[in-house]
Amino acid sequence: MHYCYIVLCADDSYYVGTAEEPEERVRNHNNGKGADWTAARLPVKLVWSEPHPTLASARKREIQLKGWSRKKKTALIAGSLRLRARQS
Repeated sequence: MHYCYIVLCADDSYYVGTAEEPEERVRNHNNGKGADWTAARLPVKLVWSEPHPTLASARKREIQLKGWSRKKKTALIAGSLRLRARQS
């Protein structure tokens, strides 16, 4: 399984990426072993992830989200949080 994920950086920016294990990838980001963008904006926090059956589909979603406005990404994250709260 592959995931598209969004992290919230310390400067309040978002970073969108793909990984097989998002939590491990976030640990790598926070250890300075991630992208240059996140390395300059530590710490980062995982705020959203979505499973995909293939790397290709996760990357396609990553490209889509990178084209979105901050407002649209924030709405996606908020909607996901509301859904999780209802399921609990």
